[in-house]
Amino acid sequence: MKVLVIGNDRNYVSFLSKKLHEVSMEIKDCESLADASILLGKEAFEVVICCLPLLRKSCPFELMAELNNCVGNAAIVIISDNIQLYAAMELMRQGVYTCFNRPFPLEQLTKVLEEIKAQAGGDKAKPAPGSQAPEIMKQAPEKIVLSKKRYVRGVSTVANKMYSQIDLVGPTSFSVIVYGETGTGKEAVAHRVATAKSATSPYIAVDCGCLTKELALSELFGHEKGSFTGAVAKKIGAFELANNGTLFLDEIGNLDYEVQGFLLRAIQERKIRRVGGTEDVVTKVRIVVASNENLSAAVKSGKFREDLYHRLNEFEITVPSLRARPEDLPLFIEQFLAEANVELGKAVQMPDAGAMDALQQYNWPGNIRELKNVIRRACLFCPDQTAIKSNYLPEEILNYTNREPEMAENNTAPVITAKMKRVGAITVDDIEEALKLSNYNKTQAAQYLGIDRKTLYNKLKRLNGDN
Repeated sequence: MKVLVIGNDRNYVSFLSKKLHEVSMEIKDCESLADASILLGKEAFEVVICCLPLLRKSCPFELMAELNNCVGNAAIVIISDNIQLYAAMELMRQGVYTCFNRPFPLEQLTKVLEEIKAQAGGDKAKPAPGSQAPEIMKQAPEKIVLSKKRYVRGVSTVANKMYSQIDLVGPTSFSVIVYGETGTGKEAVAHRVATAKSATSPYIAVDCGCLTKELALSELFGHEKGSFTGAVAKKIGAFELANNGTLFLDEIGNLDYEVQGFLLRAIQERKIRRVGGTEDVVTKVRIVVASNENLSAAVKSGKFREDLYHRLNEFEITVPSLRARPEDLPLFIEQFLAEANVELGKAVQMPDAGAMDALQQYNWPGNIRELKNVIRRACLFCPDQTAIKSNYLPEEILNYTNREPEMAENNTAPVITAKMKRVGAITVDDIEEALKLSNYNKTQAAQYLGIDRKTLYNKLKRLNGDN
């Protein structure tokens, strides 16, 4: 059986090749997709094992798009250090045979290769994409097995309202704006919207919050080799990767104003041009965006293009904060504890009455993301086979009360009032007040304002630019 191993970690690739050769596999290896494409053009392989690092959210799907162009009928196996379960399931729907997270018993890989060999020898049809569970689902069979869902639906009224909106707009081709505080799970909602229309179509996510103008153009539209310094090879952009599927643009409000014009053209004309290119590429892409600030307010302040806003605003979904859905808190805790148990190889139990009471009284400024980190850390500290106790929770949760923060010495209004505003409505006075109250600790000031540190820095940068 001929197997091609792709990976730039030479030690691991050599080890893997040696072990597979010992079980009578004919092995070749290479360091990049470009080298793999050349080898696959010269000879056929039954299996392609890809061990390249996945550095961004969109990496697995970019990788899959390139592999599909050159592997032919070979089965694709992905080995990674940090691939998430939802991404593994999506990759399998797109044609990957299975996925592994390192470390894993090598016997699992050899068993999968024997299955592929048996199917080929018996002339059996290859399993339909998404018809079996990825190997990361089987790596800790004695522990709690993770749900295949990327999200917890919830039972609260606000959650049911949100999901009725998702079910309504999901099967359409409408563009959607997803609003919500930081950490509420806006991307999970966007993914749900996308898969409601088609579970097998491409889904590409781009974080606009950290993109400069030049990088944004390359990420969205791709570039040709030599188009700028450092462009050593042609790059396929997010629009092309998401063709006939969904492109999710997170933190769209932070996208450079000039880039917004290019984005509007791509959406309206349904074609893009790579940076340095001379030909247009036709694309058919559904756009879903997310923002933790009001884009309508950003339009009025001149930070966001009005024509792009109206093009995107065909439907709005607001993701409720965690404090607005207390009935769902135990469900999230159960899911995050299951994930942490699998990750840490433990069987920690749900929080006891005292710990659960503290968790339910806290106001969760960081929302679901903060809760996940708290439960993951508590699982790390907590002894195996025991319930999470209060002493494994952070001090800010144990010391939290429902009263407002202390007044400043001059009896100014408490900063917590700013948290009741939409993020886009937070003013320079609110920020100055939060900084004074926190003794100019930016992390703590961001918590007072109900935003994350990155959003605070972005708002400071914008406000300084206005002055």
